[in-house]
Amino acid sequence: MNRRWTLVSSVAGAVIVALDGTALTVAQPSLQRELKAGLAGVQWTSTAYLVAVASLLVFTGRLGDRYGHRRMFGLGMLGFGAVSAGIGLAPSVEWVIGLRAAQGVFGALLQPATLGMLRAAYPPDRLAKPLAVRTAAIGLAAAAGPLAGGALVSGLGWRAVFFVNVLPALAFGLPALLRPEHRPAHLRTPLDLPGAALLAVTLGCLVHTLAGRSASPTGVVVALLTAAALVRHERRTASPLLPPEVIGSRAVGAALGVLVTVSASLFGTLFVATYVLQRRLGMDAFRSAVISLPLAVLMILSAVLCPRLLRRLGTRRATAGATALLALGVLVLSATTAVPVLACGFAALGAGFGTVMVTATHVIVHRADVAVAGVAGGLQQTALNIGPAVGVAAAAALLGAGTGPALLTLAAVAALAVPLSGALPTAADVTSRTESADERVPGGVPARS
Repeated sequence: MNRRWTLVSSVAGAVIVALDGTALTVAQPSLQRELKAGLAGVQWTSTAYLVAVASLLVFTGRLGDRYGHRRMFGLGMLGFGAVSAGIGLAPSVEWVIGLRAAQGVFGALLQPATLGMLRAAYPPDRLAKPLAVRTAAIGLAAAAGPLAGGALVSGLGWRAVFFVNVLPALAFGLPALLRPEHRPAHLRTPLDLPGAALLAVTLGCLVHTLAGRSASPTGVVVALLTAAALVRHERRTASPLLPPEVIGSRAVGAALGVLVTVSASLFGTLFVATYVLQRRLGMDAFRSAVISLPLAVLMILSAVLCPRLLRRLGTRRATAGATALLALGVLVLSATTAVPVLACGFAALGAGFGTVMVTATHVIVHRADVAVAGVAGGLQQTALNIGPAVGVAAAAALLGAGTGPALLTLAAVAALAVPLSGALPTAADVTSRTESADERVPGGVPARS
């Protein structure tokens, strides 16, 4: 599969997942009315997906490392499309919840593969541009999702939100499966099934507790116990799910920490900002979406410009500056209700987050050898699932103290990423990594997934 098609497929996979999540939020009220569902049932249509996808991302990334990222991408896309069609035909909210969990499984197959394919197709020193294109496309999907979802729900009903996934899934899933993919025997490392089970329980319990904002400590206790068992197991097993060269890298650990803290701050801030715009200022959903539109626009622009920024400043300074800008944006939102200033605050959020998405992801994928690119991609996606869940749960808990204190706390969370950026590579390190033997074929051409 050539590089251009790999990039287009990676973007399509990331966008279909982003659109599905944002459009569902718009469709949920209509779904609730038609299926006569309770509020808890509607919330579970989101929670079931989040729990399934977050618990499996790293393991499915390892499956891609072993059996081929293109194969996992194809299976994920086709499965995602098939289950989407099933949701569109669902007769009850219970069916929707069950199928959303299945959709999460296929989403977990799909998402790490979109990064694994890029890592296998591009040499390390040329990864920044395709990652920027992918991030810009996600920003565009975030902006278009609510609008497209609203148009579909208004014109055709909530089921259309899921039916639109079918054709893109077929268009990109079938070619990925039909083209043969060779994986060298030495890359087929054993699967760490006990480690995968322990990690799935840990993350599943954590996300369920956070997404449900449950007061029960049971999920947290189970997550802590299984996390301790996972650490003990990974230190002793011969073929760990989390390779030491990935999880033990100071730069990768810092990049993951940056993604968790920044995404927690962003999504927590958006939760509070929605409350401010719609309840305190009395705006309807459309006007509040228009005011926050600079976030998506600047996220796209910053992602497009980020490769140039990386060349000039290096990952460390670019990430530190972007996280500081995001924290500033949160502070702006905490200090005013004037619409033009609010728009500027949202613009700062978008510029900061778009830049961090590219820089931190670049470190994680760039530092991983092709043999473990799927695990690296799974860790990146996991960070972007855990962070928002933590941020929204924290924001909901802090709202009782008022929107001002809640936003100030979230600004402090974003600021935590600034010292973490100190462990990221400098300008000289960005292009210093050479290709490993696994990335070369005779003639010096980078291997392709």
